[in-house]
Amino acid sequence: MVDVSQHELVPEHNVLDDEAAEDVLDEYDVERTALPKIKLDDPAIPEDASTGDVVEIVRDSRTTEEATVYRLVIE
Repeated sequence: MVDVSQHELVPEHNVLDDEAAEDVLDEYDVERTALPKIKLDDPAIPEDASTGDVVEIVRDSRTTEEATVYRLVIE
């Protein structure tokens, strides 16, 4: 089986620990449930992710070197 998460076109996905997730939520002044969602069965999600985790996605950007976005993992 092919591991989609290792493909060169799939941006880096990292599960944040609770402290880092809280720092992000505080920085943007949002509730966890206000984050955009990503499904647990998304092929790019790290294997250690679980429902309720916050995933940091770092991708290339045309206007800046990198763009970092955050998603809430849902069923």
